[in-house]
Amino acid sequence: MAAMQDIGVLTDLSRSQIFNLRKRFLAEGVAAPKDKREGKPKEILTKKEREAIIETVKTKTPKDVGYAGDHWTTGILGYWIAEKYKAACKSKTSLYLVFKQANFTYHKPGRAYHEHNEREIEAWKKETKPKMNALWDKKNVVILAEDEMILTTQTAIQKVWLPQGEYPKIGCSTGGRKRRSVYGFLNVRTGDERSFKTEKQNRYVAKEILEQIRTIYSKQKIALLRDNAGWHKGSVAQEFLQQDGNFEIIHFPRYAPEENPQEHVWKSGRSTVSHNRFIQDIDGATDELIEYFNKTKFRYSLLGLSPIS
Repeated sequence: MAAMQDIGVLTDLSRSQIFNLRKRFLAEGVAAPKDKREGKPKEILTKKEREAIIETVKTKTPKDVGYAGDHWTTGILGYWIAEKYKAACKSKTSLYLVFKQANFTYHKPGRAYHEHNEREIEAWKKETKPKMNALWDKKNVVILAEDEMILTTQTAIQKVWLPQGEYPKIGCSTGGRKRRSVYGFLNVRTGDERSFKTEKQNRYVAKEILEQIRTIYSKQKIALLRDNAGWHKGSVAQEFLQQDGNFEIIHFPRYAPEENPQEHVWKSGRSTVSHNRFIQDIDGATDELIEYFNKTKFRYSLLGLSPIS
């Protein structure tokens, strides 16, 4: 599909024209692609202008050229080209090609936390990496990354692609919103996931889940990486951990969910199972999500350490 778009941009031909040309080439050989039009088609932008646009995208932000925003979008780029070069791009595909030539990739913006402290995160990495390296080589230690998520009957929508003129219609509940919690533990060394459905997230549930994890890994020391949620540090869970005596708790830095590979497990599950869907049966949907988690290998790295193949 990407190759088809590039051909369209470079040749100024439609999809049907490209396929027709291919058909003629198979029938007529090299004579088929010959341009029957007199003269050379006029280019919208000169080579020098295209190179200047790519250099601007690579070295400047929209704010530098008079637009609000720190990051380029197709909309901003299109407006800027039209204003500066008096040239209107026929489609977004032309703009995609500019970003591609500038070695840009598409990203969906994530949440940014005001309390996010890069220095604190770097200090945590420096302190934790040697500890993780030492644990990684111990066969009697299982390394788990933990987190919790909530699934609700409210429909969650991601970006979708549809034919022009059509619009997505997603069912929405008009009754009371129901929710279920999921506790997830990713075995960072193997990529295996263990997820559990609960109705709440609190210190008592946290203890019950830890008991189940201990049953699964009954004879191993557990290095457990988790965030700083209050129920993780509550007295009930702490008493269990002290009585067990074979857990090593490592807390992720504050406001840095991107460091926890379990967060990527949630993202995969939402994208594959629960997004763009009207959830009427909350328990059925949660069970389906947990089945996906527990049957899938998630090979996400932690501090440069990747699952063993």
